[in-house]
Amino acid sequence: MQNKGFVKVFAVLLTLVCMFYLSFSFVTNYYNGKAAEYAGGDAALESQYSDSLSTQKVWLGYTLKQCREMEITMGLDLKGGMNVILELNVPDVIRSLSNNNQDANFNAALQTAYQRQNTVSRDFIDLFAEEYKRLDPNARLSAIFSTFDLKEKVTPQSTDAQVVSVLKAELKSAIDNSFNVLRTRIDRFGVVSPNIQRLETAGRILVELPGVKEPERVRRLLQGSANLEFWETYRLPEIYQQLVAADQALATHLKASSPNTEADKPAPDQVTETTEVAEVTESAEPDSTNAESLLSQIEGEQTSNELSLEDFAKEHPLFALLQLNQYNGQLTNGSAVGVAQTKDMAKITEYLELKLVKDLLPRNLALKWGVKAIDEREQFFELYALKLTNRDGSPALDGDVVTDAVADFNQQAGRTEQVVSMNMNAEGAKAWARLTRENIGKQVAIVLDEMVYSAPNVQNEITGGRSQITGHFTPEEAKDLANVLKSGKMAASVHIVQEDVVGPSLGQEAIDAGVISFILALIALMIYMCIFYGLVPGLIVNGALLLNIFFTMGVLASFQAVLTLPGIAGMVLTLGMAVDANVLIYERTKEELRAGKSLAKAISDGYKNAFSAIFDSNLTSIITGFVLFFFGTGPIKGFAWTMIIGLFASFLTAVFLTRILYEALLAKDKLKDLTFTTSLSKNFLTDPKFNFLGRRKLGYLIPVGIIVLGIISLSTIGLNNGIDFTGGRNYVVRFDQPVNTQDINALLDEQLDGTASVITIGTSNQVRISTNYMIQDNAPEVDRDIETRLFTGLQSVLPGDLTQDRFVTEYIQSSQKVGPSMADDIKTAAVWAVILAMICMAVYILLRFRDVAFSVGTFCSVVVTTLCIIAFYSLLWKILPFSMEVDQTFIAAILTVIGYSINDTVVVFDRIRETISLYPKRDRYSVINDALNSTLSRTFNTTFSTLLVVVFIFILGGSTIRSFTFAILLGVIIGTYSTLFIATPIAYEIQSRRIGKNAAKADAAAAVKK
Repeated sequence: MQNKGFVKVFAVLLTLVCMFYLSFSFVTNYYNGKAAEYAGGDAALESQYSDSLSTQKVWLGYTLKQCREMEITMGLDLKGGMNVILELNVPDVIRSLSNNNQDANFNAALQTAYQRQNTVSRDFIDLFAEEYKRLDPNARLSAIFSTFDLKEKVTPQSTDAQVVSVLKAELKSAIDNSFNVLRTRIDRFGVVSPNIQRLETAGRILVELPGVKEPERVRRLLQGSANLEFWETYRLPEIYQQLVAADQALATHLKASSPNTEADKPAPDQVTETTEVAEVTESAEPDSTNAESLLSQIEGEQTSNELSLEDFAKEHPLFALLQLNQYNGQLTNGSAVGVAQTKDMAKITEYLELKLVKDLLPRNLALKWGVKAIDEREQFFELYALKLTNRDGSPALDGDVVTDAVADFNQQAGRTEQVVSMNMNAEGAKAWARLTRENIGKQVAIVLDEMVYSAPNVQNEITGGRSQITGHFTPEEAKDLANVLKSGKMAASVHIVQEDVVGPSLGQEAIDAGVISFILALIALMIYMCIFYGLVPGLIVNGALLLNIFFTMGVLASFQAVLTLPGIAGMVLTLGMAVDANVLIYERTKEELRAGKSLAKAISDGYKNAFSAIFDSNLTSIITGFVLFFFGTGPIKGFAWTMIIGLFASFLTAVFLTRILYEALLAKDKLKDLTFTTSLSKNFLTDPKFNFLGRRKLGYLIPVGIIVLGIISLSTIGLNNGIDFTGGRNYVVRFDQPVNTQDINALLDEQLDGTASVITIGTSNQVRISTNYMIQDNAPEVDRDIETRLFTGLQSVLPGDLTQDRFVTEYIQSSQKVGPSMADDIKTAAVWAVILAMICMAVYILLRFRDVAFSVGTFCSVVVTTLCIIAFYSLLWKILPFSMEVDQTFIAAILTVIGYSINDTVVVFDRIRETISLYPKRDRYSVINDALNSTLSRTFNTTFSTLLVVVFIFILGGSTIRSFTFAILLGVIIGTYSTLFIATPIAYEIQSRRIGKNAAKADAAAAVKK
C-alpha cells in the first residue's frame, strides 16, 4: 500500500483533533450534572448556578461558557426548544420607502403581489413591479419613490429597472437591520448556544433557541418591531353613541347578508360571563351622561327573559362579543372601551374594520387591544380607544425619542410593581412635557407594536424626559420589553412563517429512543459480520465501525454541529452503508482466494479491485448528501451533514486503516488459514446461475404494476401531505389517560371550524392535532388564540383545575407551524432536490463509465424506485398504524434512497466494465448475467446489513422518524430490486441494440468492399 506513512500520520492527527473537541462535551456534561445536583430540581437555581460558573476556567484554559460553545449541541428534537423562521414584512418596507404613498394602483399592486407570493416562488419586488405595470402601463415607479429620503438614489427620470434595483438594495439593508436587532435581542435573552442566520430566500431569518421553555415569550420577543408610540385617548362615554350606532348598523347588515347565519352566536353564557368580568376589572369613576338611557335599554334587552342569548347576538352582534366597561350600571370614564374573550377578538376586529362601521365612528378614533389579559385564566382582553391627533395618522409622540430602557421597580400603594423606566432625548423630553401638560386628568396610552401596554392617568406635567411604562409585568416581561426598546426599532415588522417547539420531556424520550436504536443496531451489525465473515475479519470490521463513529462525532464537534434525531438516524444508516465497503473488499478477497492466490496476495488484490466500486458508491451518496444539505432545512440539514461526514470517515476506516491493520498482522504472521467465511456462510451464493436478463420482462412488469396501482390511488386517495407542503399547525398533546382520536376530533370541530385532523402518536394517550385554521393570518395573537381554542375544546378530557398556561407548557409536548408561503417554497425546493439528485446521479454515471446505456439505466432505476415508494405511501397511508405524511423528511428519505440504490448499481456496472475490459469479445448477455451473479453475495450482504439497522431504527427510533425510516426501508428493498431488474437490463437493451447496429453497419461496409 502506497502512502502508508501519510495515512498513519493523518489518522493520528485526526484522532487527536477529535479527542480535543469531544472533550468539551464531557466537561460541560460534568458541570451540568453538578448544577442539577446542586439545584435539586429547581430550574431557576440550576440556571443561576451554571451562570455563576460560566466565566471560570474549567478545562485547558477555557471557561465553561467557551466549553459550551465548543461542545456538540443537541438539536431541538433532543434537547427541546424552539426553531423559528421569521419573514420580514416586505410590503411594509416598500410602503415606508414610498413615504406611505396612498396611490390606489400602488397599494393594489402591493396587495396582489403579496397574494401571488403565496403561490409562486419569486422575488416580491419583481412581482410588485409587474403588477404595478399591469395596472397602469404608462405609470413610472419613480413617481412613487422619488421621495426626500431616496432623493440621492431615485429621481423623477429614473427608469423602472433602476428603481427596482434601488428597492432591492434598500430591502437588503432592512433585512440586515432586522438581523442585527434580532441578534441583539437574543444575546440579551440568555439562551445557551443560540443560532441565528440569514436564509437564502430574501427576507427570511432562521432562529434556533435550544432549551427555551416559554415559546409565547419568545414569539413576543422576536416579532415585536419595537414600534413604540404614545397616544392621546378617548373616554368611553365620548364615543358610546357612535358604538351603539355601529352595533345597530352591523345587526342590519348581517341580517340582510345572511339572515339564517349562526356564525356570530356567542358561546353559551358568554354575555353573562363577560358582564361579570367587566364589572370587577374597572374601577374608574362613572360618568353620568345621556348614554345612560341607551345603556339601560341594552341591559334591559340583555337580561330580559324574553330575549335569549342567541336573539341578543342577532340584535347586538358587536355588544354580544364586546362587553362594555361599566360600574354600578354606569359607563366607566376610562379609555378602555370594553372586554372580550380571546376567541372573539379576531371577529370583533373584523367587524370594526368594515366600512359601514368605520363610517359611523369618529375619523380620528383608533381601537387597539391591550397586550395582557385581565384575568388569571388569560381569556379576557381590553379594547382601548385612542385618538389620532396628527393629520397623517401618526401618534402624538413616536418612540424613536427613547434613548435607553431598563427593567425597574416602583413602590406604589404599599406594594412593589415591576415597571420599565425610559430615558428620552432632548427633543422627546420637550414633546413629552407638552403632551402630558395638555392631557392632565386624562389617560395617555403607551403602545408597542399595535398593542396597548398601559394607559396611565396623567397627574401633572412630566419634564426631564424620564418616564415609566407600567402594565402588571412579571420580571421576565419587564426585562424583555426593556430589551426590545433598547435593541432598537426594526425597519419593518417580522412574522413567523415556520415554527417548531419541542418540550423537554419529548426531547429526552427522543434521546432515549435514538440511543437505544443506535446501540442495538450497532451490536446486531457487529454480530452479523462475525457470523458471516468469521471472528477476526468481523472484529476488524467492527473496530472500523467504532472508529467511524468516533471520527464522525469528533468532526461534528469540531464544526460545532447540531446533533438531531434524524442526525442519529443518519449515523446509524451510515454504519450500514459503511459495511458495504468492507463487504466489497471481503467478497473480492474471497474470489481471489478461490482463484488459488495466497492470503496476502488475495487481500491486496481484494482491496485494489474493490476500490473503484467503493469510491464511486461513496461519491454518489456524498453528492446526494450535499443536495439534501443545500435544499433541506432544520433537522434535514443535520441528517445530511452527519451522513456526509460519516461517509468520509467510512472511506478512511474501511479502505485505508483496515488495510494497514491487515498488512501489519500479515507481516507478523498473525493471520493463518483465514478464509473470510464460516460454516454458515461458506457455500452461500458462491456460484449462482440465475438468469436475470432472461426474466427481465417479468422484472419490468412488477414495478410497472405497482406504479399503475399507485397512479390509481393518487387520483382517488391521494397522498397524506404534511403541513410542510400544505401549510398549517401541528400540536402533539399528551393526556393523563388514553383517548380516542375520533372523540378528540369531534371536540375540536366547533373550535377549529372542522379543520382539525387527529392521529395517535406513539402511545394511546398522545395525539397529534393538525389544523390549517387561520394559517393565512400572521398576527401574533393568532397562536395564542388557537391554543385557547384547543384548551377550550379539550376541557372534557383535561383535569378540572388545569389552567391554560399549564396546558400549554405541560400537555402540549411539541408544536409546529408552517405558513402558506413557506409551504410553497418547501414544496418547490423538494421537487427540485429530487430532480437534481436524479440528474446528478445520471450525469456522474455517464462521466464515470462513459456509456450512455449505463446512465439511462441508472436514471430509469432511480425513477422507478422513487415512483414505487410514492405509490406505496399513497396505497398504505390509511392502512398502517403510524403517520405516513409526505413532508421534508419523506423527501430526505427519497434522496437517501436514490444515493443508496446507486451504490448497488455502481458495483454491478463496475463489474460489467471490468469483465468487458478483460473479455471484450465475450457475448454481452452472458457478461452482464455473470456480473449480476458474481456480485449477488455482496448485494445480499449490503442489503441485509442495511435493512438490519433500518429495522432497528424503525421499531425503536421513536414515532417522529418512523415514517422516514419506513420510506428508507421500502427504498432499500425496491432499490436493490431496481438494480437487478431495471437498471442493468435497460443498460443491456441499449447496449445490445447499439452492438447490433454497429454489426449491421460493419456487414454493410464489408459487402460494399466485396
